[in-house]
Amino acid sequence: VSCGWRNGPAMFIGVLRRAIEDDDVTIDFISISRFVPDSGRVKIKHDLECDIGGRDVVLVEDIVDTGLTLAYLLGQLSARNPRRLSTCTMLDRPQRRIVPQEIDYRGFELGTEYVLGYGLHVRDLYRNLPYGVAADRDTLVSRPGADVGRVSPGAGRAVGAPGSGEGPGCGGS
Repeated sequence: VSCGWRNGPAMFIGVLRRAIEDDDVTIDFISISRFVPDSGRVKIKHDLECDIGGRDVVLVEDIVDTGLTLAYLLGQLSARNPRRLSTCTMLDRPQRRIVPQEIDYRGFELGTEYVLGYGLHVRDLYRNLPYGVAADRDTLVSRPGADVGRVSPGAGRAVGAPGSGEGPGCGGS
């Protein structure tokens, strides 16, 4: 079972699914609320539709940053008694971890750059870009819909763009 949370990892899960040769793969999604400031509380808004008990489960993330969301979801999913519970993320930012989390499968490790595209967004924009790009978040927030190439450090340094040799489905790791 490949479990994604919310909409972010949908594109990445699609690439992973095509790379898995086993025909018996279930894809399901879970959605949680945002963390309430100063409380650390979230709640499940949409739960998985399949029973993961006794099954091998991979929790797929688009990006792991503080580890708070991942820790919450791992706790929720492990309580359902999967045979094995693994983690996979397209992008990992370990230097920002608040909750230490081991990642079983990692695409790329990031520094402090703000990345969007390939499922990542700012105010639900740019999620549909077919690659990830480092951009200036403040400019994107103040100018919604701005041309990414004009607000990106290095004129929109692409990460995982088709033909770049990087990223999921692009010949990279």
